[in-house]
Amino acid sequence: MAARLYPTPAGPELVDLRQLSARDLQPLLAEETAGWAGLLDWDFSKSAELVRRFIDLHALSGHALMERGETIGYLYYVLEDYKALVGDLYVRLNHRNRRYEDFLLDVGLESIRQQPQISRVESQILMLDFIPGRELPYPQFASAYERNYMRAELAVADLRPAGLRTDVHFEAWSDQFHDAAAQVIADAYSGHVDGRINDQYRSAAGARRFLYNIVQFPGCGTFFRPASFAAFESAAGRLCGVSLASLISADCGHITQICVSSSVRGQGAGHELLRRSLAAMRDVGCRGCSLTVTAINRDAVALYEKVGFRTIRRFSAYAWDWPA
Repeated sequence: MAARLYPTPAGPELVDLRQLSARDLQPLLAEETAGWAGLLDWDFSKSAELVRRFIDLHALSGHALMERGETIGYLYYVLEDYKALVGDLYVRLNHRNRRYEDFLLDVGLESIRQQPQISRVESQILMLDFIPGRELPYPQFASAYERNYMRAELAVADLRPAGLRTDVHFEAWSDQFHDAAAQVIADAYSGHVDGRINDQYRSAAGARRFLYNIVQFPGCGTFFRPASFAAFESAAGRLCGVSLASLISADCGHITQICVSSSVRGQGAGHELLRRSLAAMRDVGCRGCSLTVTAINRDAVALYEKVGFRTIRRFSAYAWDWPA
């Protein structure tokens, strides 16, 4: 089954993003930035600035919906070797409906499908309306996963030390831990549902790229080293867990990655890593912290709820794998 492309003869015009300027997207991006701040306490302005920069360079792949000269919605995607990432899909509030969202997703997937080197597409769009069982383009190749956006108020979070049941010690994050952390991530997500959502988790090489991206780019906020930690098995001196944090606004943090290796799983190391990251953010004046988690990962959800996180938004992660 192909994508559900359908004409909109009486509706908006579909325009290639490379035909537009940053000025054309400014009202849409301003509204989206306000939406991220209001719903998620997230400063989207740096991501919006990157979009404007690449639009003016005519280097952003995707499409916009235009109505009477106004951009009412857009989708862009990024190609990385064999994979495409849907970077954003947003339709303005006074035009938002499932038809326009589906249309942009259909057109984006159809365009990506024309790239012969691309065999996989991944998408996690926080502002896309959550619709369980949503009909997707190319459904025979698609998978959908429910995810939670969770938030904790740090003033009332339970940040008492975790009860460790294994001999580990903790150190502040250092870039020299990068390679060892990549191996821990690959180990922690071996056979895990999150490896089906983000295939960078499936190998140490992919995890290294993931780590580089969250440290260098603003997609998950600005990397915040003072609230990022590594755990080590004391006897072997081997890195066995990480908790990495970012700032998503002046007074809100975000846990971008937390995991422990199988050798210490269930022994309190992950809880203690999380507690240290949250305490460090609280101590520098952050009032809240957020994270995302796959809904069926019930052990993780239970830990986060124990500390004080609550789900404030649900969203879908989508993946498409084309046949070889």
